[in-house]
Amino acid sequence: MSRRYFGTDGIRGTVGEYPITADFMLKLGWAMGRVLSRKLSSHQTRQRSSQSPRPKVIIGKDTRISGYMFESALEAGLSAAGADVSLLGPMPTPGIAYLTRTFRADAGIVISASHNPYQDNGIKFFSAEGLKLADEVEAEIEDELEKPLETMAPNQLGKAVRIGDAAGRYIEFCKSTVHNRLELHGLRIVLDCAHGATYHIAPNVFRELGADVSVIGGEPDGLNINRDVGSTHTERLREAVLSCQADLGIAFDGDGDRVLMIDRRGEAVDGDEILYIIARDLHARGKLNGGVVGTLMTNFGLAAAFEKQGIPFERAKVGDRYVVERLLANDWLLGGEASGHIVCRNVQTTGDGIVSALQVLAVMVREGVPLDQLLEGFEKAPQALVNVRLPPGSDARALLESQALCRSVASVEEELGGGGRVLLRPSGTEPLIRVMVEGRPRFDVQALARRIADSVETLIA
Repeated sequence: MSRRYFGTDGIRGTVGEYPITADFMLKLGWAMGRVLSRKLSSHQTRQRSSQSPRPKVIIGKDTRISGYMFESALEAGLSAAGADVSLLGPMPTPGIAYLTRTFRADAGIVISASHNPYQDNGIKFFSAEGLKLADEVEAEIEDELEKPLETMAPNQLGKAVRIGDAAGRYIEFCKSTVHNRLELHGLRIVLDCAHGATYHIAPNVFRELGADVSVIGGEPDGLNINRDVGSTHTERLREAVLSCQADLGIAFDGDGDRVLMIDRRGEAVDGDEILYIIARDLHARGKLNGGVVGTLMTNFGLAAAFEKQGIPFERAKVGDRYVVERLLANDWLLGGEASGHIVCRNVQTTGDGIVSALQVLAVMVREGVPLDQLLEGFEKAPQALVNVRLPPGSDARALLESQALCRSVASVEEELGGGGRVLLRPSGTEPLIRVMVEGRPRFDVQALARRIADSVETLIA
């Protein structure tokens, strides 16, 4: 399905450059309100009482400064379309998904550009069930955007309220995803909140469960989100874990739907490894209910480890929405990405950094061993990822189909033989082509990935 605005994870771009502008967000809110109103009136969503005919939408955001502007614009557009709005303020993306469900809203809106710097922002939508919107609904919103904005009659305009206890509600939810007798007393943890949406949530969750918590990246100012901190920059977290002699470190991204870890030795633990720890534990306790969904980027060492343990494994397209699609199709409970998007469907509908970290800590406490020992039985294949930035107006698909690039890829694949693989794909959230090469330890996968990336850069030049 061809999309004009939506990518694999909503709409994202540089603030002030169309469509990441205040006027577009006003129109986007209006378009969303129109689509929801139409669905309500045609009984395609749950039935409403005659006292509450208007759609209800939850809006939350991360900590970047442009969130104030876009929150107001979306609120105005939704009101103009006759939709009621509940404002959460700063809230992790999975928290917005949860509160959309618990407040029985018709949709949730997230104002965030995830792990991107503050200059970027974006919009993601959740359905009433706390799931990413279906492609068909996004297409309907795009169709409405092409129409002139018409304001409802004054007596039909939507109202807006602010939910004051949103943070407390989500903190209690996070704690409820592990056994009510789980205690983290004796564990020393360093949290990296990326100066993002988890800054006022995560420390409280882990402290209330008894952990000794230190925090970095917990002082957002609107401009420092993800700057040299968070799941894409774990160097400071590693230093803090080692200097504090902590048991582990936990790094979130700007909107809190990703998590990476640092073990007591300072070694990084990525999403594939987190997925392995949770899957192995659920499987051992007879609670996995099927298999695990990864993506095209999932390390083939993880697939091999699952095969040894008799755990079914399936790859989806890159993007947590596609992981969730395959989980729902298979009625499986667990999936995720190496980047740290982990979906535990038994407790949450979308990737949730805090919840995923809690599942790992529960395994640590249950087995009484440190984080690094939970990875026994999983040997990662060396993997290299090189991102090639595209200039404005570049056609990523055409580049990927060029004969010169195909020859470069074929040459590397021939060198790898059956001992590795190559994956090229356009990013769904940034103007990048991602080049991934993985192979057995005897191969210099970084050099091989760089060779293909050089071919892409030559084509661009």
